[in-house]
Amino acid sequence: MSVQKKALPIGISDFSELITKDYYYVDKSLFIQELVLNKEKVTLIPRPRRFGKTLNMSMLKYFFEKTEVSNCCLFDHLAISEFSDIMTHQGQYPVIFMSLKGAVGVTWESSLTRLKKIVSDEFRRHKYLLEAGILDVAQMQEYRAIMDKTAHADVYGHSLLDLSRYLQEAHQQPVKIFIDEYDALVHAAYLNNFYQPAIDFLRAFLGDALKENLALESAVLTGILRVAKESIFSGLNNLSVETVLGNFYADKFGFLEHDVAHMLDNYDVMIDIEEVRLWYDSYQSGQYRVYNPWSVLNLLKNKTIKSYWVHTAQEDIIKQLIDPGSLEQQADVNTLMDGGVIRKKIDENIVFEQLKTDPDVLWGLLLFTGYLTFTSAVQETSGFYVTLTIPNREILTVYFSSVYQWFKRKLDFSKYEYMLRRLALGEVDRFIDLFKVFVLRTLSVFDVQGDEPERFYHALVLGMLAVLYETHEIVSNRESGLGRFDVMLVPKDHTLPGVIIEFKKVDSRASGALELAAQKALEQITEKRYAIGLQGRGITRVIELAIVFRGKEVLIKENL
Repeated sequence: MSVQKKALPIGISDFSELITKDYYYVDKSLFIQELVLNKEKVTLIPRPRRFGKTLNMSMLKYFFEKTEVSNCCLFDHLAISEFSDIMTHQGQYPVIFMSLKGAVGVTWESSLTRLKKIVSDEFRRHKYLLEAGILDVAQMQEYRAIMDKTAHADVYGHSLLDLSRYLQEAHQQPVKIFIDEYDALVHAAYLNNFYQPAIDFLRAFLGDALKENLALESAVLTGILRVAKESIFSGLNNLSVETVLGNFYADKFGFLEHDVAHMLDNYDVMIDIEEVRLWYDSYQSGQYRVYNPWSVLNLLKNKTIKSYWVHTAQEDIIKQLIDPGSLEQQADVNTLMDGGVIRKKIDENIVFEQLKTDPDVLWGLLLFTGYLTFTSAVQETSGFYVTLTIPNREILTVYFSSVYQWFKRKLDFSKYEYMLRRLALGEVDRFIDLFKVFVLRTLSVFDVQGDEPERFYHALVLGMLAVLYETHEIVSNRESGLGRFDVMLVPKDHTLPGVIIEFKKVDSRASGALELAAQKALEQITEKRYAIGLQGRGITRVIELAIVFRGKEVLIKENL
């Protein structure tokens, strides 16, 4: 007889709902213990989107907030219940809880309207303050105007500070403030060109409430980024920032390997843990490697490996990386898509206005948003240096998608996609004819001179294949047989042919130089037995191609 499995909490961010309705829960309650023991006044925890931030913040609210009906039962069977010293904090504080995720609009006016509703809802949640005898006439009028969303914009700017003072006076107990997705508005403001008014508002709204506020017991903010201190938190000396580069709270956001292995078994997902690891793991968080929770939960639901974690706004940032002016940046993208690492100077503070002028800011943004991860981090005299890599195949598909869109924008070539489909179907002669035209038109928009033209050609070949990312695994610079191939196309449908591409660059203008280089490339494919990797996957037909470049000339030959 089958055992009834708990429902998966996809899209459930309210902790009480998750516990009372018996959804499956990966216990992160020791986040509370770590927070209490650290005793920081204001803690900012940036993590990528959909890594459990909102659920954790909701848990803090239900744990700390003083309520008429105790919420202690929500924690009865969780790890935190074993620590009696921490449990003494349960239900002892007035709490302000807001998420600024809902404040995102396409203009400042629409964002301010949304902000007013968020503030109004929290004031309404504490409307008992109107009957507490602590407000004078003017304060009561202003309180009601905030609830009615009719107060002047400046009033909302100091409303968080005011509410904390009212709660402290009513309860004779300092307040805990929890602000989720504090930077969502900043990111939207940058992309939609209303950055300055958004920053000005948040500097007043958050800065005043968190700086020298005697009514504040402690505060926790989560978001995706650490927005530069001078932008919002000017003068805030009690701010502790815990990014993925540090060890605090490192295992409290994202799933650990044992969590995922248990869930795969519990939900009868017959996919090898190694495959799941390749797709959704390898986000470095302090000393831990963590899985993307959103992707894992959707995998458990659909029992299919595919990309679940995408976000258009942040992919706009990747486009800034992929559409660069420098060959170095093109080569860096190629290295990352090859599965390699690059070393960059990173500033943990994000100043959006510097994105277009300072590449270090862009690399940091991609790291903290989850589109890159790090393998090492070292503080040097000139700054903080990290080695960066793409964490997993799910994120690699985002890069391929972005490269594909770049090719479509950059080149006026309607047969581009058609050309790649011919290759995928094994129509090699048709592919070769179209590819020669493609290369001629493509290289006309690039300067192929430089110190490392080989890396450029490799980037071109890898980029052009991006159109196939949904139907093929695109693998580059990996071991197979007795060596390392340049590019391999692995079809998800094994009735289609696999493709191995070895490319060469020649400088000689001698007659027959291209032919000779192509023949050597084909011999290398045969001698190094690159096809073994495809055959081991059950792919019976393998196309072996040599692509040779000389400046803007190209020769393609097939192993027959």
